[in-house]
Amino acid sequence: MTELLKSRLSRRAVLQAAAAGAVGVSPALRSVVYAQGSDKPEKEEVKIGFIPLTDCASVVMASVLGIDRKYGVKIIPSKEASWAGVRDKLVSGELDFAHVLYGLIYGVHMGTSGPKKDMAITMTLNNNGQGLTLSKKIADKGASTLEGLVALMKKEPREYTFAQTFPTGTHAMWLYYWLASAGVNPFKDVKAIVVPPPQMVANMRVGNMDGFSVGEPWNHRAIMDGIGVSAATSQDVWKDHPEKVLGTTADFTKKYPNTARAVTAAVLEASRWIDSGLQNKMKMAEVVAEKSYINTSADAINQRILGRYQNGLGKTWDDPNHMKFYNDGAVNFPYLSDGMWFLTQHKRWGLLKDHPDYLGVAKQINQIDIYKQAALASKTPVPKDVMRTSKLMDGAVWDGKDPKKYADSFKVKA
Repeated sequence: MTELLKSRLSRRAVLQAAAAGAVGVSPALRSVVYAQGSDKPEKEEVKIGFIPLTDCASVVMASVLGIDRKYGVKIIPSKEASWAGVRDKLVSGELDFAHVLYGLIYGVHMGTSGPKKDMAITMTLNNNGQGLTLSKKIADKGASTLEGLVALMKKEPREYTFAQTFPTGTHAMWLYYWLASAGVNPFKDVKAIVVPPPQMVANMRVGNMDGFSVGEPWNHRAIMDGIGVSAATSQDVWKDHPEKVLGTTADFTKKYPNTARAVTAAVLEASRWIDSGLQNKMKMAEVVAEKSYINTSADAINQRILGRYQNGLGKTWDDPNHMKFYNDGAVNFPYLSDGMWFLTQHKRWGLLKDHPDYLGVAKQINQIDIYKQAALASKTPVPKDVMRTSKLMDGAVWDGKDPKKYADSFKVKA
């Protein structure tokens, strides 16, 4: 056995011991709890795709810490190159689940982002923690904020280019909402392109874009590399917004309901472990920074997961609304109103031609019953209501009660 392998095995044992300490039971004992009888997972080895982003952490840690074994499954994390690739592998069944954009799942279900297939979401993986980054080149001309960007666009008119990660995804919606709040139409006034998250920094370095909307650690990485500045965070757009989800196909949840519950419970417990304290978050940052996961330095990850922000121009601040993975279970419930919101934005930007059955679609996709079973198994609190109310950056209140009116209410739209 090589010294490197010995080191990795030893490190994994330490992490698994830490996980066991968090719940007070050894992994060996925990592995039998949900693996027997009628609740036994139908499929014991589950391949879960992920994109190299900080918010893949709960899926990765469920595997690395051995939490998955408690629930009778073995999670095989599969590193993917792009969201389009994740989509295709989910639809084909090559992946069982994925750490995936909320709006991607809804887009596939509605047939607005490639092949149409009935999809399912069993839980939300995180709130907050994405970013809107502008290039240092335009920041040096005064465009370090949205207001500065608008002023520069008027002063120096040309085709300004902004990147997001997938047409119906979360990052596209944060970018569009942010620009539109200042009167900039993302489909008429600027050029929007799609770039996979790990390629954002390299593309900005060579001047392919003026700004991008992406998840961490790539916003902070752009600052560390001196090529970008943080103009806003996604929580500036919508405090405690839904972000990535644990997504699969409707066929999978119907064929393997026990497996779906077991995987969701394992990821819920891993989410709780991450949010349980500073030590766990720092360990998580070290693990997911590895080459097999995000492939960056831990210091590109470990500041913003604690809410320690800098904009790349000397400004620093502490943001209590940083990326959350659990937050006493408040993060993870698949609220119907969250899914409906993405549909309203898809309609706003012409991705949907007609108003869909907003509530009906959300009920089809968001697997409330599976989530509740997994929450019970993992001792996660469950909210009383399947809807929630939020206020976004422009003062618009979203509660899911009249989605058609909400979708039609925006002045800037396709």
